[in-house]
Amino acid sequence: MAPREEIPATPRRDLPTVPRTEAAVPAATSHRPPRNVRRRRWAKTKAIGATLAVGGMIAGAALPALNPDSSPVAALTVASGSADDPTQTYSSTDEIRAEIAPRGNFSATTPEEIQATRSQAISAAVSAGMPLASAVDIPIADHVVMPMAEGSYSFTDGFGASRPGRSHLGQDFAAPVGAPINAAMKGCVSRSSESYQGYGVTIQIESIVDGESVSTVYSHMNYGTRAVDVGDCVEAGQYLGDVGSTGYVFGSCLHFEVHINNAAIDPMPWMQEHLN
Repeated sequence: MAPREEIPATPRRDLPTVPRTEAAVPAATSHRPPRNVRRRRWAKTKAIGATLAVGGMIAGAALPALNPDSSPVAALTVASGSADDPTQTYSSTDEIRAEIAPRGNFSATTPEEIQATRSQAISAAVSAGMPLASAVDIPIADHVVMPMAEGSYSFTDGFGASRPGRSHLGQDFAAPVGAPINAAMKGCVSRSSESYQGYGVTIQIESIVDGESVSTVYSHMNYGTRAVDVGDCVEAGQYLGDVGSTGYVFGSCLHFEVHINNAAIDPMPWMQEHLN
């Protein structure tokens, strides 16, 4: 076996040594941002501060107007301009204060208007089921008379007479059609109707007698003869209309009722007691 040829070793060449300089050494890590970044942050901070300052000035001018103890004119003066600049200062005087005049506040002046106003108030109260006294002052009656002239009538059915399903609530004055009917006392009309249930043509008058509320009812009157309307105030003996035969009745007569505090009573004893 032939001896192995040895390969001569390649001589080692040392790499040239590069001298280390201070510039090649990385600088130590620092938390402080570069100068240009710090400048941008400072500019932004100044802008935010200026915005807040302006907002504070606006709020200071507006908030006094929200204070109930402050003067609205003073608040308006501050908001309109600086006190140092007279061209922007606003002041208010009594000459420019707003005045609101009431509208639609009319009152009746003529007798006709007064009567119409009273009639409307009474009609509204009666329609709502309220007492007449809620709309008008009920007059005090100090004089009572019979509702028909003496000799023009005769008494027929009286208070309590039998009726189908009920009793008679008044006194009938039998008389010919056309005989005049008069108010028994001073009062105000609360009902005036050409057809009121079985009563036919009816007028009802409210009065005050001896401190009590008294209603007088006049029924079975002739059509078209009513001389008063709701809201009219009458005197004792004033003409109301004519005797008729309207409603549920046999023959012609005046059906006359008296109610004390809304309760029907026998009218004749009460009338005899109060006749003048």
